Amino acid sequence: MKRIVSSVALAVWAASALAQGAIYRCGNEFSNTLSDAEAKRRDCKLVSGGNVTVVPAVKQPAAKSGSSPANAPRVDANDQRSKDADARAILEAELRKAEARQAELLKEYNNGEPEKVGPETRNHQKYLDRVAELKRSIERNEADIAGIKRELARVGTTPAANTGTSKF
Repeated sequence: MKRIVSSVALAVWAASALAQGAIYRCGNEFSNTLSDAEAKRRDCKLVSGGNVTVVPAVKQPAAKSGSSPANAPRVDANDQRSKDADARAILEAELRKAEARQAELLKEYNNGEPEKVGPETRNHQKYLDRVAELKRSIERNEADIAGIKRELARVGTTPAANTGTSKF
C-alpha cells in the first residue's frame, strides 16, 4: 500500500513539473513560452526552485492633470476662502508657537554653554549629552519653522494680506 501511495505521489509531482515547463526571467519579465535558443539570445536566466505566479498589473485610465473627477463635490468659493483663512490662521499660530519655542531653546543653550544642573556638576558626560540634545532640538525646531513658512507661502495670501495688513 505504501508503495502505491508513493508511486502516485511521484507521478503527480512529475506531471506538475512537466506541466510547468521551463520558466525564464528576462529582466522583469517572466516567460514559459520561450525556446531555449530564444532565451539564450535574449540573455534570459532559467528560474528554478518552484512555481512562479505572475499577476498582471491593472492599467488605470490616465487622469487629466489639474482636474477633479466628474462626481467630485463642488465647494462654494466663500466656503473655500473661509477654509483657506482658517488654514492660514492655524499655520500662523503654529509658527508663533515654534518661534517662541526656538527663543526658549536658544536662551537655555546659551551659545553652547548652558548652566549645569543637578548631577551634571559631578558627571561631565551628562552635561555634554544635554548640550548635544539641546543643539539637535534647536536644529529640529529651525527645520519646523522653515517648513511652516514654506507651507504658509504655499497657502498663499488671504484677503487681509492683500490689504497690506499681513505680518510678512
